[in-house]
Amino acid sequence: MAGLDPAIHLFRKGFLRRLMDTRVKPAYDTLVMWHGALPHGGSSMITDSLPPAANADHLTGALRKAGVLGDGRVRDVVVKSSRDTIVSHIIRLDLSYDGPANDAPRSVILKIAHSNYASTLWNAGRQEVAFYTEVAPLMSAHLTPRCFEGSWNAETHAWHLLLEDLTDSHHIATVWPLPPTFRHSKLIVRALATAHAEWWDHPRLGNSVGAWLDTDVINQIMQQFAEHFGRFADQVGDRLPDERRDLYHRLIDAAPRLTQRYHSRRNVTIAHGDAHVWNFLLPQDPARNDVRLFDFDQWRINVGSHDLAYMMALQWYPDRRRLMERPLLDCYHETLLAHGVRGYDRRALDEDYRRSVLWHITNPVWQWTAGIPPVIWWNNLERIFMAVDDLDCRELLD
Repeated sequence: MAGLDPAIHLFRKGFLRRLMDTRVKPAYDTLVMWHGALPHGGSSMITDSLPPAANADHLTGALRKAGVLGDGRVRDVVVKSSRDTIVSHIIRLDLSYDGPANDAPRSVILKIAHSNYASTLWNAGRQEVAFYTEVAPLMSAHLTPRCFEGSWNAETHAWHLLLEDLTDSHHIATVWPLPPTFRHSKLIVRALATAHAEWWDHPRLGNSVGAWLDTDVINQIMQQFAEHFGRFADQVGDRLPDERRDLYHRLIDAAPRLTQRYHSRRNVTIAHGDAHVWNFLLPQDPARNDVRLFDFDQWRINVGSHDLAYMMALQWYPDRRRLMERPLLDCYHETLLAHGVRGYDRRALDEDYRRSVLWHITNPVWQWTAGIPPVIWWNNLERIFMAVDDLDCRELLD
């Protein structure tokens, strides 16, 4: 169901806007998690009010269970940086040990539920914890930060992740909203393709990993979307031309046919779901090929091209996209083949990509519905429609 965002419906009314505000600055969590709230080399402090997951005894147990700490124990926990996002609180911790601890991390990233929303955004964190604890351990490629511990409490909705700290070894390709260089873009797309190849038509999909959305659920989502679009079109007025309104209505009418691609359950994978370039960490050493993906709160079974269209067609302006789009699609496909994907030719990728671009016209409407500022959804709207025109996506509705 490339282009739709089912996870948007899993939150209680009234808190959807707060959740979606995390997408106003896509790199926000990235900057907080991997560069911290304090300048590099800034002051640190030891605090007596650490959350339970940052307690020295708890960390000792977690690191022992993860296999990185033997007979040693965590002695001191120092807060290197700490900052809130909308739905989470992220802390960089420096650790010191008593006893043997040669393999233990000297610092970790602790991501926990935001205290204001832990009991209200009942699904916040659950999906990401599930990825790190159930999906990432099954992957052969080292494509995500290592997770030492992940927990989500169904009763209290409290959750936390204890992650590898990559602050000193990795960086973000660029500052939001600047696009990355072509070289960095290729590194990002190769990493994405490698992750997709890991789960390409995997027998676990929909069984022990992820879940398929049935026809009734998709129909409900499209009905909700149609209602939102009606209100969106009324408010936007003549800034949404008739031809664009018509395309939305045609997409809604054609949804049962277009979603047959999803229901085929072939040439599908685990999609990241929020694959903008600021959710990738590149190695500081250019000689290393060690790109990491993170922020997996929107992952689900989907067509891989959903992530590509989200990254390029929705986020990049036409001149940049036209220059880089086809070479990056080539790079993606070559990487799939190099990792053993078969029966999916280059033409099939083009067809999926065009469908994904078409589905992504829904994205600005969802963002408007959630109260995202026009500086985000309006630019996304213009960019995605220019991609629809360039790729002749209207033809898919004939």
